[in-house]
Formats: sequence, structure tokens, C-alpha cells
Amino acid sequence: MTSNVQNLVNRAEVLMEALPYIRRFHGATFVIKYGGHAMESAELKASFARDVVMLNLVGIKPVVVHGGGPQISELLERMGVKSRFVRGMRVTDEKSIGLVEMALQRINQEIVALVARQGAKAVGLSGKDGGLMRARKLRLAPAAKDGESRSVDVGLVGEVVEVDPSVIHTLHQANFIPVVAPVGYGRDGLTYNINADSAAGKLAAALKAEKLILMTDVEGIRDQSGALISTLASARARKLIARGVISAGMIPKVECCIDALHAGVQKTHIIDGRQRHAALLEILTRCGVGTEVVGEQPRVSRRLRTSARRAGAPSRRAALGSPAGEGRASDGQAPEAGDD
Repeated sequence: MTSNVQNLVNRAEVLMEALPYIRRFHGATFVIKYGGHAMESAELKASFARDVVMLNLVGIKPVVVHGGGPQISELLERMGVKSRFVRGMRVTDEKSIGLVEMALQRINQEIVALVARQGAKAVGLSGKDGGLMRARKLRLAPAAKDGESRSVDVGLVGEVVEVDPSVIHTLHQANFIPVVAPVGYGRDGLTYNINADSAAGKLAAALKAEKLILMTDVEGIRDQSGALISTLASARARKLIARGVISAGMIPKVECCIDALHAGVQKTHIIDGRQRHAALLEILTRCGVGTEVVGEQPRVSRRLRTSARRAGAPSRRAALGSPAGEGRASDGQAPEAGDD
């Protein structure tokens, strides 16, 4: 068999591997938080749009919730507004909230256009549309310094307190892909900037989604030895946080996953958005490419289940695309949490 024919056979095997997952997840809802480097590279933008359209075409109902931290910072700087962060949260005042919305709207429409270019229909909206997300002012716990407790005010930064997914259901029934910007109204009539991971988690819970997928700029969660954890139970995740193994910006992502699981989401995933087709590789292959966070630890890790693959089987990364870009994080921790 020639090498060209073998390559075609390998690709066919990848497609056949995906078949049981396509059958299992037909009609299921997946909420994907789109952010990080995947939003900055033209190649990765196109790859992500193709993945979302592929999921839609095989009968899965994707919902995209996007961040936009770097783009927001760029616009604020251009308008002469200095960005300030407290505990990873962007301080958002009345002057900057309009600019935040402007940046997010621009990103939102770009994603809609990318999806349309791949042949599917998408609708851009924010948490303010159709009463999708009700928010309230986020109050951070007082920080202790020099033995004294100081209150922290991050301005118009909100947390989701209520979700009405009716508009999402309506769009899915008409075969539209919802693309959601993470801002919401409060009962006080104010607009609040919401962390995109948190917004995605709350929306996944309200939709009783099959999966919540958080795209970031690291391969997944690593243990104390630096090895990538393929499957992580929520109880063990809490222990790793307490020990400082999971740290920095990865903590709110993992806590978001745990909260979503407790609220009824079946599985959550933290994946590397710098890897082309990361979502498809994580969802539609046996071994995945990131870390799945689950309610209870299975008897056998998915990577162990696949370690006995016959010799010479094609790498899923090789078959569907190698990582785009250089410089992978070595500690497996996400950057500081923000509005991305």
C-alpha cells in the first residue's frame, strides 16, 4: 500500500472513530467558551469556525460564548482609557463599559461572519438580548493586607444570577448557531461586564448542556509532576486547588467546571485553543487532547483506555492538525482570569 493510500485510510479511521460520538451526541447542546490565542490567529479563527459548523451539521447544537480581553484592552488604550485589573478582574467604570460593549460587539459580528463563511447560519447576541442573562454587581471578598481588611470595588463587573435560555432554544429550533457576548443587565438597569468563563458555565447549566468546553492557552490541567491530566474528578480537583497544584488563572476555570457539573452539565472540558480543531479532537475521539473535568472519577482514565491502540495507528493531532503557533505554557496553568 502506498503512503498516499495509507494516509487516506488513516483519515477514514479517524472519521469512523468519530461515528459513535456523533450518534451519541446527536441533538445534544454544547456550550463552547471561545477565547485566548484562538481569537487572534487567522488560521485558528477559521479552524474554530469550521469545527462549530461541523458540530452543527452532525446534529449537535453548539452555543458559542466569547471573551475579548486583549481586544478590549486595545480599544481602551486607543481611546485613552487605562486598563486596571484587581485580582484578575478588569475594573469597569461607566466610561469604559460602553467601550467594552463596543469591542465585544465587534468580536461577536466577526464570529458570526466566520461561521457564515463556512456555510452555516449564526446569530450574534449578548446577555442583554431576550433577557438571556440577568446580572448583579460582583462583590469580591475583602482582601487582607497588613492585618487589615479592605473592600474591593471593580465597578460594573457582574455575576450572573439568572438565565432565561428561551432565545437560545428559539435559535436552535431554526437551526441558527447562537454567538453570545458576555454582558448582562442588572435589576438596577445598569449594564455589567461578565467573565466569559462564568457566563458560559451559567448558560450551560441553564440549558442542561451535555458539555461545557472552555478554550484557553494551555493544554489542560497538569498534576504535581507536570503530567497532563486527561480525566479529573471534581473532588480531586478541589484537593489540587487546596495544595496549590492548580493555581493562578486556572482556579476560576476549574471552579466554573465544578459548578456547572453540580448544576447538571454532564461533562466539562478545558482544552488548548492554540491546537487546530481542538474542539473536534476533544469531543469526537477516544483520547481527547485536553482535560475533562467530571463529577466522579471513572475506573479507567480515557487515556489508559486508548493506550493499547494498535501500533502504527495515526496520531489524532497528526490526522486533524498539529498545534498552530509556538511557545506552549510549561506549567499547565491558565493566564490570570479576566474578561477573556
